[in-house]
Amino acid sequence: MNNENKDILINLLNQHKELGISEQIDYNKFYLYSIITHSTAIEGSTVTEVEAQLLFDEGITSSKRTMNEQMMNLDLKAAYDYGTKWIRDHEDITVDWLVYLASKVMARTGSEYKSLGGDFSAARGELRKLNVTAGAGGKSYMHYQKVPMKLQTFCEELNKRRKAIDPNDVAAVYDLSFWAHFELVTIHPWADGNGRTCRLLMNLLQMEYGVLPTKVLKEDKAEYIQALIDTREEEDINIFLNTMASLHCRHLKYDIDTFISSVAKEMDSTSSPELVDKHDVVKELVDKWSIKPNLADKLADILVFMADKDEIRTEMIVGKLGFTETTAKRYLRQLTEFGYLEAHGGNKNRTYVKKA
Repeated sequence: MNNENKDILINLLNQHKELGISEQIDYNKFYLYSIITHSTAIEGSTVTEVEAQLLFDEGITSSKRTMNEQMMNLDLKAAYDYGTKWIRDHEDITVDWLVYLASKVMARTGSEYKSLGGDFSAARGELRKLNVTAGAGGKSYMHYQKVPMKLQTFCEELNKRRKAIDPNDVAAVYDLSFWAHFELVTIHPWADGNGRTCRLLMNLLQMEYGVLPTKVLKEDKAEYIQALIDTREEEDINIFLNTMASLHCRHLKYDIDTFISSVAKEMDSTSSPELVDKHDVVKELVDKWSIKPNLADKLADILVFMADKDEIRTEMIVGKLGFTETTAKRYLRQLTEFGYLEAHGGNKNRTYVKKA
């Protein structure tokens, strides 16, 4: 990726880490569910993130979606679960392993094929034995007979790059994962499931080196596919690297902005307006009555405590704010003298109310 994207990415990742977003309860689980849902959505699934969550966690299917769509999501989740555990061992990636990974992706939705090149099963992750094109009228992928050798060469190069990479160079890790995605999808080893498997491999390589996996949302589909086409036609891998880096930055920024907004709303919902305005109360006490800030802070605590109460007694201040009885009486007397409170009743039954 270019230097501009690299700088933006590093800054966003640092901000993401400083905010502790990944440390939130269930963040990694729901982030993964989002990746899976959108990866299948790019291939035509209409299952939503909420429906996927219910499907994965509760086994609840949606009557609004076809079983094929829901099985696509279940299969891809199983593939991610398997791959996430496997990649931690840093084993060499082989053709056989890619075939097994593809079989996980297509386990319940893969078709059986009979072709001039021979019979094969997508459900078993077997390499295609027929020629395919990139959509109606699209460019043809390499001849199926070249796929095994090309895939072997890809694995060798990928393993070489994995061994040579500096794990601390985050931008290099992303570039490696984006490169692997493009190379594998260009080989197009399977009759079906190439996109899901290539995005899965990209994410697994990112997980291997501990960086936040890249989402490709269904809303990104046109831009994402166009980047694949342009990279292929221009023979310039930087097109795809920069497009993927830009998408990742865009989604990171959205997640950061959403997190900050949610925190602000939570603070607003759990804090009374009076608590938020405590500093203003302190300032008024200091400016108007020329008292020391530490005393003003104590008096402001009492006014904030009273905000949602009709009246208070001395013992309530002692119990809730930790003052001694003598100190509480003195503070309440001062607030009465300053005109913030009114005292009612004798010493034993005295109550205080906010002055109108």
